Amino acid sequence: MRTKTGPNGSADRHVKEIKRKTRRKFWAEEKTRIVLDGLRGESLISELCRREGIAESVYYNWSKDFMEAGKKRLAGNTVRQVTSSEVTSLKAEARDLKEVVAEQTLELRLLKKSMLGDGDDPE
Repeated sequence: MRTKTGPNGSADRHVKEIKRKTRRKFWAEEKTRIVLDGLRGESLISELCRREGIAESVYYNWSKDFMEAGKKRLAGNTVRQVTSSEVTSLKAEARDLKEVVAEQTLELRLLKKSMLGDGDDPE
């Protein structure tokens, strides 16, 4: 069985597709653990990368991202995406507060009218 090497059936493209589909994916916790292991300095970065099965460039990219995120957090930049349940909750709270303001405004108007004496002119 021969492998096609023409423009429509390249063996290299097929191999790249297989590698892409079988590429190992790392969770944030794993990346953090690996970067912290590297920062501890207990072993060389090259040894750490070999042990974890990643390229050194990947480690350094993760390390850079880790440090940038730390700087932003320490600078007080805590912007994050809100969830739909949080938005729903905040909308409900705003609606409730508007109702309270409306009720108190009405109460205040009634009290002012009662102090003036059944709507008579104050003069």
